[in-house]
Amino acid sequence: MPSDTPDAPLPGKPNSAAATTLSQIMTGSDTNLYGTVHGGVIMKFVDDVAAACAGRHSGGTALTVFMDEMLFLVPVKVGDLVHASAQVNWTGRTSMEVGVRVVAERWNESVPATHVASAYLVFVAVDAENRPRPVPRLTPVTADDRRRWAEAEIRRQHRLARREAIRQHRTDNPRNPNGG
Repeated sequence: MPSDTPDAPLPGKPNSAAATTLSQIMTGSDTNLYGTVHGGVIMKFVDDVAAACAGRHSGGTALTVFMDEMLFLVPVKVGDLVHASAQVNWTGRTSMEVGVRVVAERWNESVPATHVASAYLVFVAVDAENRPRPVPRLTPVTADDRRRWAEAEIRRQHRLARREAIRQHRTDNPRNPNGG
C-alpha cells in the first residue's frame, strides 16, 4: 500500500524481485570486422536488460549513469543464442547497481552455455521531470545476495574515490597540459 507521506521509506524488495533475462540470436548484422559479434552489440544488450531490471525494481524509469565494469571473456559468434541475466545488487537512496551475466550457446547444439561477459551498471530512478526519485531498498536474502551487496559497496567506494581524486587533480592542476 503506497504511503501518503512522500518521504516515507519504500518497502524493501529482495534481489530476486526484479531479476530479468533477455535472449537474442546473434545475426550477421551484429558482426565486427573479425566476424564475431561486435562488443558494442553486447554492451547495448547488457544495457537493455539492466535497464529493464532497474525499472522493475524502482517501479518506473531508471537511467543508466555509469557502466562500472564490462568484462568480455570469449567472443560471441553469429548464430549464438545469447542470454543476458540482470539483478539489482545494491541500492542507495535514488540509485542502484545492476549486475549482468551474459552467456551464449550455439543455436543448433545441445551443450552447456558459455559465460561470455559480465558487467556492472549504475542507474538512477527518475520521475516524470527527470529528477531523481527514491528507490525501494534492497533486502538481500541469500549469502550470494549479501556477497553481491558487499562487492557493490566496494565498487561504489572506488567510484567515489576515483571521482574525488580526479576532482582534486584538476583543482591542483587547472591548466594541466596532459588533459583535465
